[in-house]
Parts: sequence; structure tokens; C-alpha cells
Amino acid sequence: MSKEPNKPSESLVQELLAERRALKVEVERVRLELADARSTSSGPDPKVRELQDEVERLRYQLASARAEAGKMREERDELRQGIERALDQISKK
Repeated sequence: MSKEPNKPSESLVQELLAERRALKVEVERVRLELADARSTSSGPDPKVRELQDEVERLRYQLASARAEAGKMREERDELRQGIERALDQISKK
């Protein structure tokens, strides 16, 4: 028997080993990039705190507007009842 059948499998093994080495290099490169990104990040984006403050301010403003709208509805209802009573009194006379 010749060694001819072994050659394709040997070349396949060599290709797989080369691919494995390349993948190991890529993994290490990504690890280094991740470590670099983590070390250079200084925490959350400062804009986030500014936006959170804005959201809180808008929530407060919305709650105030809702409370004022509720108060205005009550006043409207009281005025409507007063007008209806006045109209009843006028129509009874």
C-alpha cells in the first residue's frame, strides 16, 4: 500500500491546525480589545445623567399639569352646578 491515502488526511490536519492557530490569535486579539475598551471607559455616559434629570423634571411637570387639570375640572363642575341652580331658580319664578 502506498501512503497516498494519508496525504489528504495529513493536509487536512495541517489545515485544521492552521485554522486553530488563527482562531487562537483572533481570540487573543479580541480579549485585548475588550480589556482596552474596559480600561478606557470612564463609566456611564455623562449624557445619561443629564437625560435622567430631564425625565424626572418632565415627570414632575406632567404630574403638576394633571393635578391642575383635575382642579380645573372640579371648578368647572361647580360652576356648571351653580349655573344650573340659577337657571332652575329663574325658570321657577
